Amino acid sequence: MLVEILISALLVISGFFGFVGSYGLVKLPEPMTRLHAPTKSATLGVGGVLLASMLYNGYFRDGLSYHELLITLFIFLTSPLTGLMIAKTNIHLYWRPEDLPPTGTGAPWATLSDAPSLMDDGADHRLLSDGD
Repeated sequence: MLVEILISALLVISGFFGFVGSYGLVKLPEPMTRLHAPTKSATLGVGGVLLASMLYNGYFRDGLSYHELLITLFIFLTSPLTGLMIAKTNIHLYWRPEDLPPTGTGAPWATLSDAPSLMDDGADHRLLSDGD
């Protein structure tokens, strides 16, 4: 009985988070604010449904399935990264550097900097100079 209540509560809470994420995606005014709804609340909604499914299979079916746990982990890792890449794309396409708010450090925004990053291995230079 307690497990059924826990599974039901997870599904209801997940439905609420999914609804808030979907509503925010539709109703928020600009792309940068719309970005938070699916990457935060909808991710929690999907994660809760997957945890409820894992509990259900563990107690009422053949046993624990780690597929749901791996899917949840994958979503929690990839959704913020996807949001980051969409935000960087939005900054590069629609914002001028002088229109961005100050960083508070005196340095420009890192995504707009010409300085090489830690991951820069010179591949861009090789592509431009080799003609491929």
